[in-house]
Amino acid sequence: MVSERIRKSVENGSQIRAMFREGKELAAKIGAENVYDFTLGNPATPAPDAFKNAVIDLAEHEDPMLLHGYTDNEGYADVRRAVAEDLNARFGSGYEGGDIIMTVGAASALNVILKTLLNPGEEVLLCCPYFTEYKNYIANHEGVSVEVKPTVELQPDLADFEKKITAKTKAVIVNTPNNPSGAIYSDATLKGMAEILERKAKETGNRIYIISDEPYRELVYDGETNPFLPDYYAHTIIAYSFSKSLSLPGERIGYLAVGKDVEDHDMMLMGAAVALRTLGFVNAPSLIQKAVARCLKEPANVAFYDHNRRLLYEGLTKLGFTCIKPQGAFYLMVQAPGGDDAEFVQHAKKYNILLVGGKGFGAPGYVRIAYCCSPDQITRSLPAFEKLAKEYGIC
Repeated sequence: MVSERIRKSVENGSQIRAMFREGKELAAKIGAENVYDFTLGNPATPAPDAFKNAVIDLAEHEDPMLLHGYTDNEGYADVRRAVAEDLNARFGSGYEGGDIIMTVGAASALNVILKTLLNPGEEVLLCCPYFTEYKNYIANHEGVSVEVKPTVELQPDLADFEKKITAKTKAVIVNTPNNPSGAIYSDATLKGMAEILERKAKETGNRIYIISDEPYRELVYDGETNPFLPDYYAHTIIAYSFSKSLSLPGERIGYLAVGKDVEDHDMMLMGAAVALRTLGFVNAPSLIQKAVARCLKEPANVAFYDHNRRLLYEGLTKLGFTCIKPQGAFYLMVQAPGGDDAEFVQHAKKYNILLVGGKGFGAPGYVRIAYCCSPDQITRSLPAFEKLAKEYGIC
């Protein structure tokens, strides 16, 4: 018999992955061109040529015994140094190579730091809406998830944020630009959060950490800038993935960055290296570490996603849907007509439109649309969305 924890996880499942599998099955039956799958944040843009060239050059010229062997748990020293230097060049920070741990994507980074930080029963604050897997990651390490309400602008409600902090609060996961909303947290929001965390740390005698989940850091629109959280709060640990910026989700490559000002800095890094090994990752993929280190200055294809954002937002609002225009990332939240997101997802399936309900993101009454697909899919889907809108009587 499997464990009760896994049994519950199976029952709850990842609705995103379940819908993605359903989309593939449907495409096999009726043809991919007739399925409008907006479920998974799987970039449709190719990885940059620089990445392909790096892989070929490494495979041809590097010592294979070194290239394909175990690295230190933390990753290659030269790669970690390159990541630190890139962060410093971008943000004026002071990272050194020893402050970086290469990870098996952002999911690995988050699990590693949560395992490093959490004692059983300690709490992690999640700002609604949030990436649906956060709760599973926290539960993996016997933590407790606590939801913080959003404002109408989809910023964390600071009054509720302060109220939810207790003596058991260990960390806050911050995700900006946000999945699923595309919101960017404002300067006022982040200053307010930092002030509250410092005050609460003094009141409780316990340090509270920010874990900044940053896979969409480079994907911002309309001249917006995405804040660098360590500038606001010293005790910020960065979890990053190259999945979106370099279109490499299948390569599972990312990193943790722990600045010198983070409390318990040295033990944090040693603990994270142990967590990486004991969680079974051992080390990040060796060849891919070396390849991404050569691509740190490659720009994300923001224009591609911005085109899709405008195409989808304008198309759906013309049909009468109420949409939240994203400032970043590549997701659009749409209010479910009638207020029942699960029902709306089921109705959309009749027209071969695959969406993800908002309840699992802490946003009931909304659905998430991932617009990292081809522009052609968005254009082809609009007549199907029109039929759906007519069914609900909004156009």
